[in-house]
Amino acid sequence: MWIRVDPVGYGPSRSMTSLLSQVKAQPTAIATLERALTHGRVHHAYLFDGPDGVGKELAAFGLAQALVCERREGGPTACGECSACKRVLPRAGGSAAAADIQRGRPVHPDVMVLERGLYEPAQIGRRTPEATELSIDQVRTLVLARAAFPPHEGRAKVFIVRRADELSISAANALLKTLEEPGKGTHFVLLCSKPDTLLPTIRSRTLRVRFAPLPDAVVAELLTERNVDGDAARTMASLANGSMAAALALADPDENGKRQQFVEKALAALDSPDMGAALELGEEAKKNKDSLEVSLFAFAVRLAERARAAAADGDRQADVAAARYALALQAARDVDANASAQLAVESMMVRMRSV
Repeated sequence: MWIRVDPVGYGPSRSMTSLLSQVKAQPTAIATLERALTHGRVHHAYLFDGPDGVGKELAAFGLAQALVCERREGGPTACGECSACKRVLPRAGGSAAAADIQRGRPVHPDVMVLERGLYEPAQIGRRTPEATELSIDQVRTLVLARAAFPPHEGRAKVFIVRRADELSISAANALLKTLEEPGKGTHFVLLCSKPDTLLPTIRSRTLRVRFAPLPDAVVAELLTERNVDGDAARTMASLANGSMAAALALADPDENGKRQQFVEKALAALDSPDMGAALELGEEAKKNKDSLEVSLFAFAVRLAERARAAAADGDRQADVAAARYALALQAARDVDANASAQLAVESMMVRMRSV
């Protein structure tokens, strides 16, 4: 779906404070975790469920930070100052540290991340990259080989599984027994935006914590903190469907050229006398599904601008542009729900042309 981004700004500049305290607009989820930490009843396996870019990953690292913190004495959050707290997330430094920041690996030896493609094949005993699934090789290397041993530094051991819905069947099955009966002080946090795609046996072995879409005002605030213009930030927030990942993808200048190319082709297809250009756009969409949702949101932004301009001029085309804007948003959501990229774009174009 979206490119993986830091959804709420954790990183070297913020690593001196408790990460849980930085999670925005998720009071129920954070209260659940803080209550468990306060009473010493942290579950051995959590499923953090919710849209991408709403703070699930930050909360996962915040929980890990609290569990390994050297100074926490029964309170709900980490001190953010001790050596363990600082090493939960990568820090800038030499070339190795810089590489870890790029790949999203923590520095602390008791906080491990599993993610498709995060490791070079040789590191996890493979000959080929993990192209579409998080493999059983990664589970064997990072989890099963370490499950029998206590935490390296004595506090706790935490496994964070990014995009857990990408676990292969064999990887999920290999994880099951350890997930059900982990060693003392061992915890799992599975992050997932599509929990229904997980094996029922995985879901039944985890405690589900739900994360809601972010309010538009929070998304706009976070964008302005990243130097996005206020008006642009509010527009992007209104289109991001509560996801900071979506908002940042819309604001990413590196991908802007590709998005604008899609938008111009889509606009040209709307004005074309036949469906040829629309069908070509659908064919291209099939080849670029990873960036398609963001391109559709960019298309929606352009249509929204047209609707506002037409309304200001009293032009009847304002209603047409507004209806097309709604169709572009629906197509983006269909793609997010794993609909066929080609069919989603072709259907969108057919409906837009008939408005």
